[in-house]
Amino acid sequence: MKYKTLTFVFSLLIIAAAIVYLEAIRVHPIKPGVGARTIAVSSTTTSTAAMPNASASALALQKLAATDQKAGYQPAIEIMDPTGFVNTSSSFKLADLVGENVVLLDFWTYSCINCIRTIPYLNAWYDRYHDQGLEIVGIHTPEFAFESNISNVESAVQKYGIKYPVVLDSDYGTWDAYGNLYWPHEYLIDMAGYIVHDQIGEGNYGETEGEIQKLLAERDQILGVQAAAMPTSTVFIPQSVISGGLMSPETYFGSERNQYLANGTQNAVGDQTLTQPMIMGLNKLYLGGSWYFDNQYASNNATSATIIYKYTAGKVYFVAAAPRGVNVEVLQDGKPITNAAAGADVRDGKVFIQESRLYDLVDNPDGSGTHTLELIIDSPGLEAFTFTFG
Repeated sequence: MKYKTLTFVFSLLIIAAAIVYLEAIRVHPIKPGVGARTIAVSSTTTSTAAMPNASASALALQKLAATDQKAGYQPAIEIMDPTGFVNTSSSFKLADLVGENVVLLDFWTYSCINCIRTIPYLNAWYDRYHDQGLEIVGIHTPEFAFESNISNVESAVQKYGIKYPVVLDSDYGTWDAYGNLYWPHEYLIDMAGYIVHDQIGEGNYGETEGEIQKLLAERDQILGVQAAAMPTSTVFIPQSVISGGLMSPETYFGSERNQYLANGTQNAVGDQTLTQPMIMGLNKLYLGGSWYFDNQYASNNATSATIIYKYTAGKVYFVAAAPRGVNVEVLQDGKPITNAAAGADVRDGKVFIQESRLYDLVDNPDGSGTHTLELIIDSPGLEAFTFTFG
């Protein structure tokens, strides 16, 4: 009788230790990968982990016994201070999902081309595995102020055909809680509420899908249900392949990060009148005319404004806006861009810019190469944020 009592007390102590451990521990530092935007954000948030439901407690204790805080898995953290929900009929918490499902969190923002290129894979995984217990949650943390607008996010979700719920993180609550620095960044969470796999940037899709399959098989075992038949091959999304090893860097116009501005004063808020030089260097941003530099964007103050950038890539994307709408003529290597080389948003050598989003300007049929892009703006009010390349 005494032995049984001691055993019971000992068991309660183990469970209590497990709860304290799950409450106290934070996610581990993660090293950067490729194909991701980065931003340095200091975090002082002290949020608690997303606690698993009772059905996963046995697995939680098993992992606690097999690992320690330094080398072991780290518990997921609850969604913090959400500013809205898209693609779902009601708000929810991560704790509503953890313990019954395998969960993939995807930090993204809709003007990030790296994020956009991951969406087809996320949609395909949602189609394949949602009925088997996979939940995907997009955490939309804005890079630019206009990405905080819920209607803009709703439009992007519809445009890219996103099938899973998206949580607006406009105040960086969840971003800070996870100590995140990258778009995109995926965290894969098991039934016990542990982060068991993460992926920074594009790529490694087969590896991530393999981890999803492994965790779903584990889920079936925990719940005592018949294991579902897994696909024998991983998802493949055809994409154009860029030849060559070098590609131009993401280039910002706003004063906070316009280190590639070559014919003006960098990191300066305010008006500048700029003249384009006769000789222009590779991966250098040149503006012509009168411009106002905000922290996040540069806006032309008059007509006859120009942007010139000599780049190496197959594709060019432009994050921009123009509340009143502007027409922009697109030239490549001194000539109006041909329909064969034009991106999806360019028609007959011109692009109309109004809504705040990413515009597809160039899609060279011969893949990567070095070209000079010139944009001629017909009226004031263009807000230029970034060039990105692919």
